[in-house]
Amino acid sequence: MKVLISGNEAIGEGAIQAGCTFYAGYPITPQNELTAYMAKMMSEIGGTFIQAESELAAINMVFGASAAGARAMTSSSSPGISLKQEGISYLVGCELPAVIVNMMRAGPGLGNITPAQGDYFQATKGGGHGDYYLIVFAPNSVEEAFELQKQAFDLADRYRNPVLILGDGILGQMMEAITINSQSQRTSLRSKQLTTNSQKHWALTGCKNRQPNIIRSLFLKEGVLEKHNKKLQKKFAEMQEKEVRYEKINIEDAEVILIAYGTMSRICRGAMQRARKQGIKIGLIRPISLWPFPYSVIKEMACLNKRFLVVEMSYGQMVEDVRLAVEGKSKVDFYGRGGGVIPQEKEILQKINQISKCKLKT
Repeated sequence: MKVLISGNEAIGEGAIQAGCTFYAGYPITPQNELTAYMAKMMSEIGGTFIQAESELAAINMVFGASAAGARAMTSSSSPGISLKQEGISYLVGCELPAVIVNMMRAGPGLGNITPAQGDYFQATKGGGHGDYYLIVFAPNSVEEAFELQKQAFDLADRYRNPVLILGDGILGQMMEAITINSQSQRTSLRSKQLTTNSQKHWALTGCKNRQPNIIRSLFLKEGVLEKHNKKLQKKFAEMQEKEVRYEKINIEDAEVILIAYGTMSRICRGAMQRARKQGIKIGLIRPISLWPFPYSVIKEMACLNKRFLVVEMSYGQMVEDVRLAVEGKSKVDFYGRGGGVIPQEKEILQKINQISKCKLKT
């Protein structure tokens, strides 16, 4: 059935349909609608909802639920995710699946509640301690947020590793129509998923008829931690091979390619369309997975002498990965605004015109 729903609520519904049985969170704007949705839905489906006393408590409750085999998730916004970083590192170290949602707000510090993209480094470079990665998805619509949330639980279980959905205040608050399953279809999906949950051989579910399981990230014997880390790195390499996702638009004839993610990519798409009406050949690459990052497609375009303009709601974070991808083979320009100020189409178009004039001169 078709419903009009906010991005926050769509992510919650995606979790329900994916078989989420446990949610723990703590209120923070601009993701409170997600917490409210889960409070309502968890009671309706017989799951567990806990409004924790803090973000630290919430992530550790998710750790416990995941260790017991539940499909568990939490959500917050920028400073709240900062508080969860130690727990996220523990989840990775213990190879526990979980889904974490960050609806970004402006920073640093408490900042304000307006949308931003200043958490890219935190999300993709391992915000906590140790050598680790999360799969990071950046949806740009309510529909995509809904679908990626469902997929996130499957990938978390497949790799026994947390998956992060990285949105922003615009995505969380805006409303779009999406198609969701009926109550009977939900029940069927949930029943199927609960069966899958019970098949997690590693979970701490009691050991009456088997050897006990041990979940830990502390390895004190010489060489054991390195061996564990090598196992994790092999898993991360598999993610890099199999889970890269992106969208490309009008790049074949483009002289300049815009690169943007999430909400910013929608604004860039409008700027691209306006530029093409002016006869300027502009394309767009939208990374959907921020980690693993789509280095290959950007490198391929750089080898074809394309020029790039990276646009972010920050002062420049993803642009560093784009520059790594081009390996010095092409020019990478940047335009960004921070503090919760959103770059507008006309500003991006002005930057495109500046770049186009430079190309004509050269």
